Amino acid sequence: MLRIITLNLNGIRSACRRGLLPWLAVQDADVVCVQELRADAANLDEQMRAPAGLHAYYRHAQRKGYSGVGLWCRTRPDRVIDHLGSAEFDAEGRYLRADFGRLSVVSLYQPSGSSSAERQQAKYRFMALIGPHLKRLAASGREIIVCGDWNIAHQEIDLRNWRSNRGNSGFLPEERAWVSRLLNEDGWCDVYRRLHPEATGDSYTWWSNRGQAWAKNVGWRLDYQLATTDIAGTARRAAIYKRERFSDHAPLTIDYDYALAASDRH
Repeated sequence: MLRIITLNLNGIRSACRRGLLPWLAVQDADVVCVQELRADAANLDEQMRAPAGLHAYYRHAQRKGYSGVGLWCRTRPDRVIDHLGSAEFDAEGRYLRADFGRLSVVSLYQPSGSSSAERQQAKYRFMALIGPHLKRLAASGREIIVCGDWNIAHQEIDLRNWRSNRGNSGFLPEERAWVSRLLNEDGWCDVYRRLHPEATGDSYTWWSNRGQAWAKNVGWRLDYQLATTDIAGTARRAAIYKRERFSDHAPLTIDYDYALAASDRH
């Protein structure tokens, strides 16, 4: 079995203060993909820098207290790639890939456009960059799982108040159509939706800090694991953990009936 967890931390230091690491220690995860570190290497203590039993890799944002992605891996990867070749988005720390034999796992943090029109345009630029990149990855012949905060709710069942959000970032028609192209044309599978095609309120992974959204379960499904077809077909279980709150997002765990070859383990 291959267990992969993805979680937007909304700050690694805050998530760890709220009990993330003790929870993680009993999850038996093979790869943990984290986003929105909001810290650079100098801000991390020893446990954050390398959680027990895991090899840790980061792409920090150049701007302090902003963005950043990480991968915590039980098996040391053969290779780690921490850039897309974009000066704008590599500086924001939005992509990190680890290769294990024929398998690649990516931690991705797509920009949010909710704060301003300028940031929505940045989000569109990132989508224009990452879309062709993902299409090439899907066609590469590798088994690939891309985990992260996509900042898009794809379908009406992916958020509580879909009618009132049709004109808002995260549920705009062009954003949703972009996800549809990834799934329908570019070779990707939304693994949670494969296992739970009709789940509504149980599927949310993010809740605003305003208006008692958590208490009322007024949520959005923004955190996905997209996988290439063959490995997506091995997924057996998907779970969203809500008993504790480490962040304004919830961890998404998916188990795949897939094992790294013995020669790939270190």
